[in-house]
Formats: sequence, structure tokens, C-alpha cells
Amino acid sequence: MSDSASKPRPQFRNISVPQILSYRLPLAGKSSILHRVSGALLFLCLPLVLVPLFSLSVTSPDSFASIQGWVANPIVKLILLALIWGYLHHFCAGIRYLVLDLHIGMDKVSAQKSAGVVFGVSLALTLVFGLKLFGVW
Repeated sequence: MSDSASKPRPQFRNISVPQILSYRLPLAGKSSILHRVSGALLFLCLPLVLVPLFSLSVTSPDSFASIQGWVANPIVKLILLALIWGYLHHFCAGIRYLVLDLHIGMDKVSAQKSAGVVFGVSLALTLVFGLKLFGVW
């Protein structure tokens, strides 16, 4: 018998929605997906939220005072906190990807550690800015 005998081909089937929901991504995969989500969040909010708020804040002292009144609302503060997290996560993960582009930390263990660092740093900075936003200090 020859080694070149035909072997059964592997069968790849489409996975269903319950299988997708039960699939556990590694930490690096979650970081990658959240990097894309935060980038989309920032991209979509730039013309809708950030540019109008900035233009109103620099137009006159009266418009700046009206912006201060809006930001005093807790719902607006939560929206701003989400934008702050999006920016900080996107920034930290972007630095991680620049380091990965230099072929540093490409092995599995280092990638998991750097993804953990991204989550830790971005959440810690978000906490600091959130405390400042909500007037704790």
C-alpha cells in the first residue's frame, strides 16, 4: 500500500448562533474586537458629538456656559465616560499593535499579557478621568 492513498477530506461546517455565543475568545481576541468597536464609536461620534460640542464651547462664553449645563446632567456624563473609555482603549490598543508590528511580543503568552495590560491601563485611566468628570476631586 502506498502512503499517497486518498485520505478522507476534513469536513468544515458552518457554525450556528448558539455555538458563536458559547465560544470563548482569548483576551487578545477580545482586545482586538474592542479596538475595532472603540474606533467605530469614535469615528461615528466625531461629527455627531465631539465637533459640535467643541465648536459650541469655543464660540462664546455663553455657549460655553450652556455646554457646562449639559455636562452637569448624569446621562451626558455617562456618554462622555463611554467616549473617554473608547479613546483610551483605542489609544492603548493602538500602541500594542504598533509594538506587535515591530514583531515584539508575538508569542501567545506575551500577546495575552499585553492584552491584559491594555485592559488594565485603559480601565485605570478611565476610572481616573471618570472620577474627575463626576467631581470626586
